[in-house]
Amino acid sequence: MKYDVVVIGGGQAGLAAGYYLRRAGLDFVVLDDQTHAGGSWQDYWPSLHLFSPAEYSRLPGWPMPPWHNGFPPASHVVDYMRAYEKKYELPVHRPVRVTAVHRVPGGYGIDTDGESYTATAVVNATGTWSRPFWPSYPGMREFDGTQLHAADYRTPDRFVGKRVGIVGGGNSAAQILAEISTVAETPWFTAREPKFLPDDVDGRVLFDVASDRARALAAGDSDTGGVAGLGDIVMVPPVKEARDRGVLQARPMFTAITTDGVTDGHTTEKLDAIVWCTGFRPALRHLQPLHLHTDGPRITLEDNHIHDEPTLMFLGYGDWTGPASATLIGVGRTARAAVNTLARRGKVDQS
Repeated sequence: MKYDVVVIGGGQAGLAAGYYLRRAGLDFVVLDDQTHAGGSWQDYWPSLHLFSPAEYSRLPGWPMPPWHNGFPPASHVVDYMRAYEKKYELPVHRPVRVTAVHRVPGGYGIDTDGESYTATAVVNATGTWSRPFWPSYPGMREFDGTQLHAADYRTPDRFVGKRVGIVGGGNSAAQILAEISTVAETPWFTAREPKFLPDDVDGRVLFDVASDRARALAAGDSDTGGVAGLGDIVMVPPVKEARDRGVLQARPMFTAITTDGVTDGHTTEKLDAIVWCTGFRPALRHLQPLHLHTDGPRITLEDNHIHDEPTLMFLGYGDWTGPASATLIGVGRTARAAVNTLARRGKVDQS
C-alpha cells in the first residue's frame, strides 16, 4: 500500500501528526502496535495523574474535557485520546508492529508483522514506553527479591510490610515512592540529590517555560536551560504528602546488589524488592536498516528531521525533538512544524 506519509505510533504524538496531516490534505496512515487507542497512557499505573489541569493537556484542535477534581488521571487521558481519534476519523491501523524501515526509490518501505507499506515520508512517533532502561549493577542476577521497572508497576499491594528500594531521581520515582511508602519502608536511592520544584509549579508553568525557551532559541538567544533549570520533580499532591510524612529522603546510589539487598562497599541495606525508576529510551530499532548518523545515543536531527532528509521526521521524544514535545499540549507545536515541512514538499498549502 502506497501513501504520502506513514506515521509509526498511534499515541499522542501520532494523533497530533494525524490531525495536521488531515488538514494538509496528505494521504496518510497511522500504524500502532497497541490493541486499543490510548497510547502508553493505558499502560501507566492507575494512580498516575497529570501535572496540569485538563485545559493545559490538550491535543491540537479539541480541548480535553474538564476533570472534576484536581488533575486528571491517566484513565481520563485514555478516554480523551480514544474520542479524539474518532472525532477526527484518523486512519489508525492496529495492532500493527513495524519491524523495519528501509529506503526505496522515491521514499521508504515499511515492513510490519502483516502487510508492507511504502511512503514518500515517514513520521516516527513511537515514544519510549516500550523501551524501559535497566542500568547494570554487579550482583543484579543474584538478588533473591523482586525487581521490576516502573513500566511494570501497577499498585503497592504486593509490597505490604516489606522493604522496597526505589531507584531514580525523577517524577516516576517520587510518585511511586509516595504510593508504596504508605504500605512499606521505601529507602530511596538517587545518583544525585533530587531537585524538587516549588509547590506552586505545575505543568502550566513548565509549558510556559518550555515555550519561552523555544522562542529564545529561535531568536538566536542563548539557551536558558528551560524546564531542566527549575528542578526534577513536580510536587503533585501525593508527593507533597509523602514529603510531609518525611519519606522523601534520598540517599546516594549503591555500587552493587547482594542476594538480600544493596551495598556501597561499606554498608549493606537489606531489601525485599527494588523498583527501577530509571527512565526509558526511544523505541527506534525498526530504523536500524537506515544506518542513521548518531551523536552519542541519539540520532542526529535538524529540527524534527534527519539532516538533508526532511522526509524522515521524529515527533514526541522530549526536547530532542522540540521543547515539551513529549507532553500532550507541547507535541502539537512540533507536529504542526513537521507537517508544514512535508506539506511544502508536497506542494500542499497549509497556511
